[in-house]
Amino acid sequence: MDVGTLQSALAEYFAPWVQELGLKVESFDADSVTVRLPQNEQLSRVGGMLCGQAMMAAADTAMVLALINQFGSFRPCTTVQMNSSFLKPLSNQDGLLQATVIRAGKSLAFGEIDLRGADDGKSVCRASVTYALL
Repeated sequence: MDVGTLQSALAEYFAPWVQELGLKVESFDADSVTVRLPQNEQLSRVGGMLCGQAMMAAADTAMVLALINQFGSFRPCTTVQMNSSFLKPLSNQDGLLQATVIRAGKSLAFGEIDLRGADDGKSVCRASVTYALL
């Protein structure tokens, strides 16, 4: 696996509106992928705060990239459950999402995502997810 392959998966497998988030693959390791969500007025509320809907879309997308990394290629899947906790606002800075595969079986995969400020490193949102592998 390499960053270029993961980055190209964004254009190949995701809807145009997800591509408009502008996600950039930063790094990966055996169990996780880290992506950057650029700060953007289109995704922000009053005071430059990133909206929760953008956070969740980015988290879901980052986890699918982590699954691609885990399996070595795209495997069709669908989100079964996503539980999120918003810890504090993310304002006027990019977000970094680290999506970690906790377990990937034959029919289900489980993961966790940590979204933190790219500048201050503070965690702003945590999510846990379950996917059905198709």
